[in-house]
Amino acid sequence: FIIGIARNGIDAIEKVQRLKPDLVTMDLEMPELNGIEALKEIMKSNPVPVVMLSQHTEEGTKLALEALEEGAVDFFLKSSLIGDNTSEEIINDFLVRLKAIAKSGKVHLNEEDYIKKETNNELVKKTSYSKKRDLIIIGCSTGGSSALQSLLPRFPEDLDVPIIVLQHMPPGFTKPLSERFDAICNLRVKEIENGDELVPGNIYIAPSGFQTFLELNNDNKVTFKVEDYSPIETLYKPSINVTLNSAAPLFKDRLISIILTGMGNDGLMGCDNVKKNNGFVIVEAEESCVVYGMPKVVYEAGLADVQVPLSRIFEQIMFNL
Repeated sequence: FIIGIARNGIDAIEKVQRLKPDLVTMDLEMPELNGIEALKEIMKSNPVPVVMLSQHTEEGTKLALEALEEGAVDFFLKSSLIGDNTSEEIINDFLVRLKAIAKSGKVHLNEEDYIKKETNNELVKKTSYSKKRDLIIIGCSTGGSSALQSLLPRFPEDLDVPIIVLQHMPPGFTKPLSERFDAICNLRVKEIENGDELVPGNIYIAPSGFQTFLELNNDNKVTFKVEDYSPIETLYKPSINVTLNSAAPLFKDRLISIILTGMGNDGLMGCDNVKKNNGFVIVEAEESCVVYGMPKVVYEAGLADVQVPLSRIFEQIMFNL
């Protein structure tokens, strides 16, 4: 239940400190102190899961992504919750997600310390490896942007394997997300466009609002097909299942699939296909997930080869390439 309502960012900081809520929903645009500044102070003094509410504008997109970098676990578009097209299904999904985040109580804070620690690990120091895999696919949802921020910059510039990322986000957010990652990663990061060729050493972000498929063209090269069509019933665009289903028969045992934090079961069907084609599956452990939903269903179905916390995902990917 609701234990407090704040009038502005300053009031929000005070109420979080005094009331100790399990979850905070906060508008990015507030008087006196905006949502970003209030979020920074909350993460510093009283870390608690924060879900931001954003406008679907260029500035709103920029602020929403900045909020995720500063520790917010998720964001929702205000227009989807209070607009003319708001449906009971959307409201129910919003409430279910809030409950799952509150129950988890997890936040992703600055992880530089354990990244430095893990970089000294012998598995990570390995500079040459006998490459068995030709593709890495990472799927995530709630809490995923923070997880990706601690994972993607760790891949070295000489990695000779392409990486595909499927993050559940509203339409219009994956292109600026890819641009932000391109600025901080060793590898080139771009949003996938229809017809793009899959090239080693690149990180590809699947575009929100569409489904992303892999296919073999006449020149025996793997290319992307981006369509507003799904061969399976799914709520998600992009759907992890859709992309994994298309990749598994093409790459077989040369595919690594990683399922990170997120609510629901997207990725379960896809990982089943990965295993049927002798691929390798890594899932994030409950202890580091903001929401232990997607990794849980894959693990409980017996499809995970490895389950480790976020701090060890990179190590496991490099060790199993």
